[in-house]
Amino acid sequence: MKAKVKGRYEAHRGAASAALSITSDDLKLTGILTDATFSNAPALTGLALSIQKPGSFSIVFDVPKKDINFQFMNEVALMGQAVRLTYTRTHALDGNGRMALVGSTNINIANKVGLGYEFCTGVIKVRYAYTHGDLEKKIVVEPCLDLSKNAWEFAVTRWFEGRGSLMAVYHAGSKDLGIEWRKKSKVNGSFKVSASFNMEKQHEFPKLTVESSWNYYI
Repeated sequence: MKAKVKGRYEAHRGAASAALSITSDDLKLTGILTDATFSNAPALTGLALSIQKPGSFSIVFDVPKKDINFQFMNEVALMGQAVRLTYTRTHALDGNGRMALVGSTNINIANKVGLGYEFCTGVIKVRYAYTHGDLEKKIVVEPCLDLSKNAWEFAVTRWFEGRGSLMAVYHAGSKDLGIEWRKKSKVNGSFKVSASFNMEKQHEFPKLTVESSWNYYI
């Protein structure tokens, strides 16, 4: 079995959280705790539990809100192409449930297209990804068009030797820019540092988030 501990700190909110995951065979069990869980005394506040089978399904239960998120993944053949489908359904007590269907396929080794639809809001997003270079030093360019709002998103990710990556994401509609640095280690786990800010509000301090994870074999 493999256990992973992940810590997360959001500087702009002064909030911290932790996640403990245990993987056995092909199932993964995860418990997520926030600082609210132990702010006064141990409580169920900020606690979420999940079970997933990678590439097949995941179920997430928000304990205090009693909300359940179901996600199912499958692959079908369409006109000779393998299409990956992801269906998401959220049951919320406040009535703000969500249903979404996302499909994607690889045109070839370098080009990938995807289409996502949210049933409740009518949001339709078309994504395209172009990959240049080899696995160790590749660059991925991902434009995305929100047809319902006629708004663009644009992401560029650069991978480096040594399992590191740098990604920048720009949302044209909201003028939000996000930058994320990841570094993975097969032995010591990984860490992620991300920052986001609005291009029209340059006087505001960027929102900074730090994550770190550790792997254990038991």
